[in-house]
Amino acid sequence: MTILVGALLLLLAAGFPVAFAMAGASAIYIVCQGGIPLVVMAQRVTVGVDSFVLLAIPFFFLAGELMNQGGITKRLVDLAQALVGGIRGGLGHVTVVTNMIMAGMSGSSVADATGTGAVLIPAMERAGYPRIFSAALVGAASTIGPVIPPSIPFVIYGGITGVSVGRLFLGGVVPGVLMGLFMMGAVYVVAQRRGYRAIPVMLFPVIILGGIFTGIVTPTEAAVVAVVYAVLLAVLFYRELTPRKLVQVLTTVAGNTAKITFIIASASLYGWLLAREGAPQRLTSIFLSVSSEPWIIFLMINLMLLVLGCLMETTAILVILTPVLMDLITQVGIDPVHFGVVLTLNLMIGLLTPPVGMTLYVMVSLADVSVADFTKECAIFMIALVVVLGLITYIPGLVTFLPNLLMGR
Repeated sequence: MTILVGALLLLLAAGFPVAFAMAGASAIYIVCQGGIPLVVMAQRVTVGVDSFVLLAIPFFFLAGELMNQGGITKRLVDLAQALVGGIRGGLGHVTVVTNMIMAGMSGSSVADATGTGAVLIPAMERAGYPRIFSAALVGAASTIGPVIPPSIPFVIYGGITGVSVGRLFLGGVVPGVLMGLFMMGAVYVVAQRRGYRAIPVMLFPVIILGGIFTGIVTPTEAAVVAVVYAVLLAVLFYRELTPRKLVQVLTTVAGNTAKITFIIASASLYGWLLAREGAPQRLTSIFLSVSSEPWIIFLMINLMLLVLGCLMETTAILVILTPVLMDLITQVGIDPVHFGVVLTLNLMIGLLTPPVGMTLYVMVSLADVSVADFTKECAIFMIALVVVLGLITYIPGLVTFLPNLLMGR
């Protein structure tokens, strides 16, 4: 266990990408341990991505990129402005609502941040909002994407645990709406304090979620349908998706898919070795030695995840820790759907924190601001997200009500 964890930390400290660090640490462990054939590495990384459910990931990525390049995102901004543009701090509220609508289509925080940031940061700047505030708000609002369904992290979690992806999607609806409302509240507070003024397609979620919940399509098939619908809108209706843009979209999606697949594959091997060393049982024993009360267990898990979110890539945390923590939550009686949504929101908060927050670096690059300034300006939105995390952690019905109502217990 010392070799396995120590090698990972050393490789990460040396600057290796997280996927290479996990694969390298696994190889070092296997060589030092001596009792495992090296061919096991190839077998485990293959098994780690051999899942029909995971096929939804590239298609949700593709749907999000098609929206950004095909003019759909700009029209969602217009819709959001019509809905909430007149409230104090109007463009700030437009940013949050746009991301809530986008969340029902792409399932990716980074895709949402890239698409809405490219449109909204310049618009907010022209309207008198500081660029740093605009970047912080877009980055924070994009974390709603993987909580309101569809959600790539929910797909990965469901693929690992066997928990119904449909139930996870339903479980994320109320927490995602709460995230939006609390962030709009934060926007209103900032707008009041600083004097920001007000600045006087929806079939996507219906197609994706309606198809899944009625049993017509699986989550993977729904992602394909979303891509087809996005292409029809962008090419035939809005006529903004040119062949050149399509090549850019496919190139971006190929890169994103390769990256996340490599992380999942490497984390699958690393997680298997952790399980072989008895990490789930050891972690369970450590936690239970403190308390067997579910609320205390949840508090410790949340604190651990918030710290890890500052240090590791979110997909790696999800793939490594999910199997390790399942033994613990089963013993204390925590609902796996409830846990999956809480876990995902924790990871989304991690996307905004240095030194490895992916959304943080996307927004810093888009807005050309410093990491320190972004982090400082984002603090009020992080507080809003942590409050929502506390609510959904300790009021399970906020997560489980809709799945139990629509899909039974």
